[in-house]
Amino acid sequence: MSMPSIRQALMLAEQFAILLERLRPASVAVFGCAGGNGLDRLNPHEVRRVVGVDINDQYIRETRARYAGRLADLELVCGDVQSDLLQFEPVEFIYAALVFEYVGVSATLATVKRNCREGGTLATVLQLPSASAVSPSPYESLGRLSTMIRLVAPSELRRMAELAGFSEATSEIVELSSRKAFCVQTFRLVQS
Repeated sequence: MSMPSIRQALMLAEQFAILLERLRPASVAVFGCAGGNGLDRLNPHEVRRVVGVDINDQYIRETRARYAGRLADLELVCGDVQSDLLQFEPVEFIYAALVFEYVGVSATLATVKRNCREGGTLATVLQLPSASAVSPSPYESLGRLSTMIRLVAPSELRRMAELAGFSEATSEIVELSSRKAFCVQTFRLVQS
């Protein structure tokens, strides 16, 4: 995703930075944090608490090695975002970029709701249909992802998010030079 011809990692980090600037949250969770997906964009003086969640323990270890010294209150969780066991002190902002394509949407929205403060924000990045769901690269093993990815229409995520108690706040399309397009949506957790 970080290859110059693909530039997805850069786009995801830039979208995260834009959202951080707009929302100015004091607490953030990144679902699918991988090795740190955008954590370098956090201002540790503004964001006091950061939770990174990934199902891959190696990614959690890499994130800890890279950011534990830079982010004072970094909490890393190795867990499945679809699991009803995934719970931490709720945060103001949850970023889930290219996550919903690989998980059960309803179960993941339930996890988001459980871990998001009332009035908090969920931001998602969804991949839109293109000629190739997985970008071409010299890494043949990445081709296997094409059998695992399930694109989710922004309208479908909006509908399911509303059923889970969220209200869509914004939606915009971002297109890369590779012609791959993504939808960035934000949702507010409606107060009960």
